[in-house]
Amino acid sequence: MTRMSLWEYANPVRFMALSGRVLPVAAVLAAGLMAVGLVWGFFFTPDDFRQGSTVKIIYLHVPSAMMAINIWVMMLVTSLIWLIRRHHVSALAAKAAAPVGAVMTVVALMTGAIWGQPMWGTWWAWDPRLTSFLILFLFYLGYMALWAAVDNPDTAADLTAVLCLVGSVFAVLSRYAAVFWNQGLHQGATLSLDREQNIATVFWLPLVTCIAGFVALFVVLVLVGTRTEIRARRLRVLEARERGQ
Repeated sequence: MTRMSLWEYANPVRFMALSGRVLPVAAVLAAGLMAVGLVWGFFFTPDDFRQGSTVKIIYLHVPSAMMAINIWVMMLVTSLIWLIRRHHVSALAAKAAAPVGAVMTVVALMTGAIWGQPMWGTWWAWDPRLTSFLILFLFYLGYMALWAAVDNPDTAADLTAVLCLVGSVFAVLSRYAAVFWNQGLHQGATLSLDREQNIATVFWLPLVTCIAGFVALFVVLVLVGTRTEIRARRLRVLEARERGQ
């Protein structure tokens, strides 16, 4: 009996077969979790005694902010796999993840501004975490622009992988800015292993459901995007062969 290796799924044919089976399940899971989490959070949780109904924006802000950072980490891992093992699927997965991460970053910045205005009295402050998040968004834009600017896909994958390594500094800063700097308007972690810092259970349960829904949605989008990139790559190869004939 032969033992399957994880690296076998770096083969585009195997990846397409596996992702085709995973996609419907992930799509149903994402739709269900997000619907339950958002409806539960926005309509069936009480107002906060300090922030009122404004606190309910955490069900969009916290999951999108977490995903914005973790998507870049995923891109870093797949970029390293490309640089070390030269698996095209990993490079294409990073490329497919970038637009999703950029949108998540925009959602986090916008919902943060909506949440911050009544709490801080301003839509924007040059807080360490907010500033590092804005820079992370610019790195997302630069990453996508670099892919579009370089014609050779392997060269583009190499250059964007290096850019991803550099941008990872700001992904780390975005995650730990509140720890590195004790000053700033931004609150501490909403979810924490420290029970005293964690939010109340009535908010925690729907929030975790929303986060799970956002993760499942990301899986769906990145699988769809990677499958599209693989098909586009195949099409370019076929067109090149036809021109060669």
